[in-house]
Amino acid sequence: MGPRGNPVLGNLLQVQRDRLGLMQAAVREHGDAVRLRMGPKTLFLFNHPDHAKHVLAENHANYRKGIGLVHARRALGDGLLTSEGEQWRSQRRAVAPVFQRERISQAASVIVEETDRLLARWRARPGETVDLVAEMTRLTLGVLGRSLLRVDLGSSEPIGRAFEAVQDQAMFEMVTLSVVPPWVPLPRQLRFRRARRELDRLVGRLVSGRAGADPTADDLLARLLRSTGEEPDPSARRRQLRDELVTLLLAGHETTASTLGWTCYLLERHPEVYRRVHLEAVEVLGDRLPGYQDLTRLPYTTRVIEEAIRLYPPVWMLTRRAVDHDRIGDYRVPAGSDVLICPYTLHRHPRFWDDPDSFDPDRFTPERAAARPRYAYIPFGAGPRVCVGSHLGVMEAVLVVAMVAREFRLRRPSGAPVVPEPMLSLRLKGGLPMVVAPT
Repeated sequence: MGPRGNPVLGNLLQVQRDRLGLMQAAVREHGDAVRLRMGPKTLFLFNHPDHAKHVLAENHANYRKGIGLVHARRALGDGLLTSEGEQWRSQRRAVAPVFQRERISQAASVIVEETDRLLARWRARPGETVDLVAEMTRLTLGVLGRSLLRVDLGSSEPIGRAFEAVQDQAMFEMVTLSVVPPWVPLPRQLRFRRARRELDRLVGRLVSGRAGADPTADDLLARLLRSTGEEPDPSARRRQLRDELVTLLLAGHETTASTLGWTCYLLERHPEVYRRVHLEAVEVLGDRLPGYQDLTRLPYTTRVIEEAIRLYPPVWMLTRRAVDHDRIGDYRVPAGSDVLICPYTLHRHPRFWDDPDSFDPDRFTPERAAARPRYAYIPFGAGPRVCVGSHLGVMEAVLVVAMVAREFRLRRPSGAPVVPEPMLSLRLKGGLPMVVAPT
């Protein structure tokens, strides 16, 4: 069973208007297994940890990328997010060593330096209103460029606008089922073409900057250049490199910027939680800059990040398509069916989360976390395709939040609305104005 929707379009109009609202209403009114219709398509939404475990881990070989990511391929190409099979495995092998824990620990100093640079701007302009999403996008792009690519990405504004247009196009492809030809001169498709050109220029600049570089370099860009260099066709090699770099640039900054935005929003709404984060940062760090060794000494701040990405998971929807017939729990899924696992609703399941809409970082104490099913909490996905950069993203968020909360109290101007925007990641629609006030 599931929501009826339009007799012809099904739930397609609801998907366009309010994706999160549709998913929440579907599981609230119809339980843990729901059928949704999008035009001629029937989708199966599953909302139980056992369902997530089956689809994403136990029987992952039966599932390929599904609706949304299939349609995002026109926007993103065949990068790590959208590729399949041996191509995906090859891409994953090429980049995975860069994200190993011992390697990402080296990125801590870059995170701290970029954050201190941000805070220096705020110190010089106390009481100013800033767009926190824009500030965190600038920060995370700076960290990504220096720590993984060993480059300065320059101004974040054109890159940020380009990725906004890419995400907008990807979601448009999904809700229209890619029936609109790309040559139709709709405003969003024109913006997308401009964004593609901007990103192509960025990739070209990154690649040309490596001409004559050390062939033994082992950063992310060097690994991508070596892995794509095995392709004999020059045009295919350029396309492959472009797709992989664009995908990693998007995923490498967007999810962390969103997490930081949502965390600061929640801290502003919950002053008692902010106070605990502030006091922990003051006690642990004093007036010095933090380092990687401080992460284990900031347990409450870490729980705040974990709770923020429970409520606002950066990967809000996971889509798969069944290769063969399957049974998920008590439900038969025909071959070719689109299957949805929605962390946004799973993380609010009242059977596994007490008072699920409340902000309670202490639900992530070791004792309480151990009592929950493993797959009740999947902010970065699960199984073989779990986000390769999740550890780096959490480390970055913890260090940034600790440094910000130690020095500043952020306040939302009265009347400023905060609306979730479920794109490829869960964004804050229209940004997040905040007044920067020293503690």
